This record gives sequence, C-alpha cells and structure tokens, in this order.
Amino acid sequence: MYSEALMKKLFNTQWGEVIALFSGLLFTLSFAPFDLSLLIFIALVVFRLLLFNISPKRALLRGFLFGLGIFGLGVSWVFVSMVVNTNSSYALPALITLLYCSFWAIFPAIFAYLFVKVAQHHPEENHSLLFASVWVLIEYLRGEWVLNGFPWLQVAYSQLDSPYAGYIPIMGSYGAAFVVLLLCGLLAEVFIQRSALTLVFVMLPLLTQVGQELKRIDWADVRGELIKVTLLQGNIAQKDKWADENRDNTLRYYRDETAKHWESDVIIWPETAIPAYYNEVKDVYLAPLEKQAVQHQTDIITSLPYKDAAGQLYNSVIVLGQERGMYQKIHLLPFGEYLPWQPISGYLLDLMQVRLGSFTAGAIDQPLLKVAGHAFVTSICYEDAFGAQSIRDIEQARFLVNVTNDGWFDGSIEPHQHLQIARMRALESARYLLRTTNTGITAVVSDKGKVVQQAPLQQAYALTTDIPPISGLTPYARIGDKPIMLFILLLFLGLVGKARYFS
Repeated sequence: MYSEALMKKLFNTQWGEVIALFSGLLFTLSFAPFDLSLLIFIALVVFRLLLFNISPKRALLRGFLFGLGIFGLGVSWVFVSMVVNTNSSYALPALITLLYCSFWAIFPAIFAYLFVKVAQHHPEENHSLLFASVWVLIEYLRGEWVLNGFPWLQVAYSQLDSPYAGYIPIMGSYGAAFVVLLLCGLLAEVFIQRSALTLVFVMLPLLTQVGQELKRIDWADVRGELIKVTLLQGNIAQKDKWADENRDNTLRYYRDETAKHWESDVIIWPETAIPAYYNEVKDVYLAPLEKQAVQHQTDIITSLPYKDAAGQLYNSVIVLGQERGMYQKIHLLPFGEYLPWQPISGYLLDLMQVRLGSFTAGAIDQPLLKVAGHAFVTSICYEDAFGAQSIRDIEQARFLVNVTNDGWFDGSIEPHQHLQIARMRALESARYLLRTTNTGITAVVSDKGKVVQQAPLQQAYALTTDIPPISGLTPYARIGDKPIMLFILLLFLGLVGKARYFS
C-alpha cells in the first residue's frame, strides 16, 4: 500500500466527514438536469478512499453523510411539492424533507458499514468486486423492496449517454451499475496499491470499448406501418386541478384539443387528466368522446380514478376507441397514493392540509391494452422507475406508454430526473416510449433511450409525431433482473466466505 500515508493525511482526519458530504453532492450532479456523468466516477472513487483503513462505525457515519449529500440535493423536490401546492409554511415541509432524505441516506451508510466490515479482514487486497457487489445489493434493496421501492438516483441512470449504456439492454440498470462501480473500485485501488495500476490500464479501456460496441447493436425489429401519435400536455396547476370550479374547463380543454388531432391514430392524455371518478363522467363525457374517436378511427388513452362497487379506489388508464380497455396501477406511490408509517405520516400531512387518496393496487396479471391494432405496456407515474414491470409481457407489446403528473414538482429538478428514468425503460426493452405529463416533461423516447421529441416545461402543448411499432427482445427483456442479482449475491457471499476463512 504505497500511498497509505497520503490516505491518512487526506481522509483519516475530521475532514473526511466533510468530504463525504461534498462527494454525495457531486454524485447527484451526474444525473439530470445537470448531466455531468463523469462526476459519479469522482464521487465514488473519493467515497471508496474515505472508507480506507477506518472502523466500521466511522464508515457508517461517512456513508450516512455521503447519502445525505446525494438525497439532500437529489430529492429536494419533496420540499417543493409541499410548499408550492399546499398552504403550509416552510418549517414543517423542511423538517419532513430532512427526515425523508435522512431515511434514504441510511442505505449508503449500510453499504459503507458492510463493505468495511468485510474488507477489514484483508485490507491489503483489491476490494473492487466487493465494492461493486455490496453497492448494487443495497441499491436493489432500496429500489425494489423498501417502502414499495424507491429507485431514484441509481448509478446506471447517470450513464445513459455514456459508453456504459451499452450494457443496459443486456443486464439492465443493476448490471450496468455493477460495471460502473467495478471501474470506480479499480480506480480507487490505484491510490491504495501500485499493483492495481496494471489492472486499471486493462479493464478501463476494455469495459469502455465493449460498452461502446454493445451500443451499436440494434435489438429492435420494426413490425408494421408508422403510428401517428399526439401527446397532450394540459399544464393545469396541481393546486387547481381538483377544484370543482375548474373541472368543466379541464374537461373542455382536453376534448377540444383532441378534436384538433383526429388525424392521429392515437391521442394520449396525462395521468388523472380527468378530475372526476369514472362513473361520474362515463355517460355524459366519455361515451360521446369515444363515439367520435371511433368515427375518426382514432384511439384515446386517458387517465382518471376508478371506484368499484365495493368502494375500492384505483388510479386507472382507459382506452376509448375500437378496443375499450382499462389498466389499474399496480405499483402505488408511498405518501402519494397510500400512507405508510401510520398514524404519524397522516398526522403530519393533516397539519399541512395535504389531502391524498387512499388507492388500491391493481392486479399484476392485467392484460395489455391495445390501440391502433397494437398492444402496449402501460405505466402510471413512477411505475416507469421499475424495469421488471416495464418488461411484463413485452414480447406482445409494440411500444410503451407512461402517463404522469409531475405537477407537484413545478420548478424543481424532479421532472428532469423522472424523464431520465423513463429513458432507461425504453433502452432496456428496445421499445419507443410515449410519455405524457400534465405540466412536463412530455416526450417521445426512441428504442435507444434517446429523446427524439419533447414538449416545453409548464406550457400547454400538443406533441405530434410518428413512431414505429417494434418487436424483438433484448437479453434483459428475456431474463429480467433476477439472474444478474443472483450472480452478484453469490459473488458477495463468496467474498464474505473468503474473508472469514482466510482471516
């Protein structure tokens, strides 16, 4: 370890905690809307060095501060959602935002503790594989399981425009993250032991070039004629959306805008574009609209809440046209569509006069909806953050549709982050994604994960374009996350076993 003295001087002082917090901020700057993708390498290399030759307890603290930097900046939009759209003062939203960010900061803290706990048995070894495997396992835990999953600010999203995006259609976001983290671990090892330099000279250009070549593979196979689509962005402020006096104007806006685009094959409205229950509008509004759609050979995809005979409430998407259908949201948003941590969460939201619906999750095995003769995968709001859900029945689907209401986060970085997440789903599945939002960012994303057209933020806008219906499967669409996560878990267990056996 030729630079141990340097490591102690730079990182094993009280300044290490300050550097950890600052590194977390750098980490977040690699994501949209900043898009400084190389900063994630700097942030993770520095963070790895901060974990060199320290105790697990101190690693826990540094991991928490690193996470606080990540989420303190990265999910600052939680504060915006409570201030812009409610009558609350700043104090309580600020406290809730701090608690929320602190909760998610626990996960980098757990990573740091586990990594150091295992690595301390053999500090002289190269721990790049351990670094990558522990991080991805914790990222998977946070992204898929805790509080119904919170896959925000995951490593792979920062690399959608880098050579490492080539790994995404093959291994998904977690597999691509493993590659990036492995490189970060190797780069950090250069500062710890001279022998790592040769390995970095081999692995860095190799993995980068392989990723670049993988990006050239065309997984898509166009099947059928182009589909003309129109995406409507109503730009109705969240605080006005459900006011009774605004409902008629909202319904009139979407009906009139739709009438301007009957030449399109498909017209898509955003999440809960209709501020009323299905049964309230099905006869007086939806039925006449569907009749016109059929006459013009156009299908309409819209969204509204649906209450069944038992009083269960669903966040729903419906198709009006030749093949009527309904999709009910499966992956509900905590603190938005249901309240965990009751009664505390409910009490705090009552203090801020925030009223949220209590929704029921839809069935997992719902059939795909169809428009213009093609099936598509539907997601509502942050369901597009879950890769496994977006590849459900993808073999039958010709494109993806996501309807979203990011009106809660006006003026924040959230709409940019959310669009970046949506791009991942298009790239993983090699399908065009049609993303319609209330206030932005409405966009069409290609099968390569590139935004080909988008609407301006916070403007009423109708986006019309043509997309190809696509078949064919990426390796990730065939196998999902489980094989790569099983491999990473077995790798981690093997490294733990090795450390204990030879200690």
